[in-house]
Amino acid sequence: MFKDCEDAKKRLLGPLRAVYDGPVGVHEGNHDLRPREYLARYSPALAQSNAFDFDVLLDFNGFGIRVLPEVNPVAPGWVTTHGHKGQITLSRNGGYTALGAAKKFTKSVVMGHTHRLGLVHDTTGYGGEVKQWVTGMEVGNLMDMKKAHYLKGGTANWQQGFGLLKIDRKHVKAETVPIKEGRFIVDNSTWELT
Repeated sequence: MFKDCEDAKKRLLGPLRAVYDGPVGVHEGNHDLRPREYLARYSPALAQSNAFDFDVLLDFNGFGIRVLPEVNPVAPGWVTTHGHKGQITLSRNGGYTALGAAKKFTKSVVMGHTHRLGLVHDTTGYGGEVKQWVTGMEVGNLMDMKKAHYLKGGTANWQQGFGLLKIDRKHVKAETVPIKEGRFIVDNSTWELT
């Protein structure tokens, strides 16, 4: 765990802050909270130190990163969430878990948790008039699935990638960006992972 945290600081947080000094927020995920929950159950005194909280292990204070609330407003009519709480029904199809959450929240939802990449929309209304349009976006993952030993040699229905929201006042454009063979395209520029 400690080696993974140091690797994340060196390979993700440090390089991010070297080129971007704006706001960064992170949702706590189901894997992130496991050490805290374990200690709270089996070693409450140690849990009180908060030393094993993911934001402490990753030095969020040093990198100027804040932990986001479970459901975080990000744009007009849009929220972000990790997606492991709130009794959100899981779908095996990319985007549909987030769409289910969007219908429940009556706001468009960007989420992780499923490790899938997908973008889907749903509209409701009557008489030819759209009364509600919600979008569900799942942002994929950035992991090396060969290191996911718990898959026991299998391959999950997960896709590498990330999501972007382009916001112009009340107008929001959601975009998924797949990463295939270490390459992705954003705004007509091709990037390669190293």
